[in-house]
Amino acid sequence: MAWTDETARAALLRLFQAGVAAADPLVVLAAHLPEPPRAGRVVVVGCGKAAAKMALAVERAWPDVPLAGLVVAPHGADVPDVPDAPPRRRVRVAFGAHPRPDAGGAAAAAEMLAMVQGLSADDLVLFLVSGGGSSLSTLPAPGVTLEELIAVNSALLNSGAPIGEMNCIRKHLSAFSGGRLAAAAFPARVVTLAISDVPGDDPAVIASGPTVADPSTFAEARALVAHYRMALPPAVVAHLAAGAEESPKPGDPRLAGAELRMVATPLLALRAMAAEARTLGLAPLVLGDALEGEARELGKALGGIALSASLHGEPLPGPCVLLSGGETTVTINGPAGEGGRGTECLLGLALALGEAPGIWALCCDTDGIDGKSEAAGAICTPSTLSRARALGLDSRAALAGHDSTGLFRRLGDLVVTGPTLTNVNDVRAVLIG
Repeated sequence: MAWTDETARAALLRLFQAGVAAADPLVVLAAHLPEPPRAGRVVVVGCGKAAAKMALAVERAWPDVPLAGLVVAPHGADVPDVPDAPPRRRVRVAFGAHPRPDAGGAAAAAEMLAMVQGLSADDLVLFLVSGGGSSLSTLPAPGVTLEELIAVNSALLNSGAPIGEMNCIRKHLSAFSGGRLAAAAFPARVVTLAISDVPGDDPAVIASGPTVADPSTFAEARALVAHYRMALPPAVVAHLAAGAEESPKPGDPRLAGAELRMVATPLLALRAMAAEARTLGLAPLVLGDALEGEARELGKALGGIALSASLHGEPLPGPCVLLSGGETTVTINGPAGEGGRGTECLLGLALALGEAPGIWALCCDTDGIDGKSEAAGAICTPSTLSRARALGLDSRAALAGHDSTGLFRRLGDLVVTGPTLTNVNDVRAVLIG
C-alpha cells in the first residue's frame, strides 16, 4: 500500500494500543496468582501506576477469597466502577503523587507497612507493584522528613541519572523500599506480582524493590550523590554518611520465602506490537526493550537507523517498523519548558530525519503520561519541521529548551489517552513506508 500521513498515524496508534493492551492487568494478572492459603489471612498491598487495576484484577480472580488491604496509585488513576466488577474496596485504593511524592503516598506506605506486621506463617501477603511505586510509597527513614525526601526526588529527576541509580539512593533513605516491606511481613509468605517498567526487568529496581533483597549499599548511594553533584539537605547527607541501617541484603533469612512473579514486561509489549505490525503488512524489527541514554540522543540514533532502512534497505527494507522500549533520561541544566522523555526523543528523531519522505514515528509512555503533560507522547511526520516553521516555531530551540511537548501540542500531534492504569515504560515505533 502507499502510506500516507493518515494511514501511518492510524497504524502507529494501533501499535501503541496493542502494546498497552498486552500489559493490561485485567487481562494478564490472574494467570500469575498463587493458590490462596488454606488457613490464614490474605493481605493485599501494592504501589504503582497500575496498582488500582491490579487490585481489581485480584478481586475479580478471587471473588470468594476473603481479602483485605490497601494499594496506592497516582491521583486520578483509579479504575472506574463498571457493571461486571465484583463488590469493590475489599482492597482499598489510596492516592499519592508522581513523580514528586506527597503526604498521601507517605501515609499509605506507613499504613501498608503496619498491615503486614504481626502476621503468621499461615498468612499470605500479596504485593502488587508497578512503575511509579517509588514516588507513591515514599516513606522517610528515621531522621529524614518527607519535605527533605521531596527535595531529594527533585534533585534525582533533574540529575540525568538512570532509574537504577536513582533508586539506589531512594532505597537508602526509605523505611519501605529496598526489601523492608518483606522483612516487616516475616514470617508470612510474600508473593510479589510485578509489572516491569525498568530496563532488564530487575525486580530490585521496580518501585525500588520493597519486597526484594537490595544488593546496593550506603557507600554506593553516597558515591552516586557525589558523581552527579547533587545538593541535598543536610539531614539527608548525614543519614547517608552514617549508614546506620542497611537495607536487607541477599541471603537475609527474612526474605528467604519471598517469591516474585513477572506479570507484564516491556519486551512482552514490544512483541505484541510486532504481531500487530504484521497484520498491517509491516515487517517489524525489535531493536531492544532497554534502550537508555539522553532522550534527544536516542532520537537522533533512531533517525539514523530509519534513514538507513529507507535509503539502503538496512537493517531491513520498507515497509517496516522499528520498535524499541526503555527509559531515557532528560538532563535539565537551566529553565525548561513543557517537555517529556517521549516527545524529546521524538523531536530529536524528527530533526535527525530532516523531513525525509516516507518516515513516521511515535514515542509514547505506556502509562499514558509523558513527563508532566496530559499526553502519552506524540507522533511526527515528514512534514513536522515544515509545519512548525509555518507556525513560527523553532524546532531546535524547542529541543534545547526542553519544550518538545509544547511544540507537538501546537502542531496537533500529541497522543492523549489519559492514564492507562498500567506501565511497561516508553515504547517507540518508527514506520518506514
